[in-house]
Amino acid sequence: MFAALAGFAAPYKIIGSATEYVRTGDQGAKFIFRFCPVCGTNLFHTEEGVSGRVSVAVGAFADPGFPAPQVSVYDCRRHPWVQLPPGAVAFKKDPP
Repeated sequence: MFAALAGFAAPYKIIGSATEYVRTGDQGAKFIFRFCPVCGTNLFHTEEGVSGRVSVAVGAFADPGFPAPQVSVYDCRRHPWVQLPPGAVAFKKDPP
């Protein structure tokens, strides 16, 4: 699986409806993913028990100038053809 996400801190506002799916991470954390109820597009996710943070799928932004990623998590699963930009910090799994 490959995803490009942008993380944001509160305050943020979520409007509209979404379908939810809960996924348990390798270390037991539960992530609540929200999808468009019409087309199924992944929109954003939050971590259960962690307030004030949201991760939004970069594809949800119609901005060709969106900044390059600065961090890669689960880099052990990155396909070799996916190249990180210079200076990006990579964590084999979840950062400590």
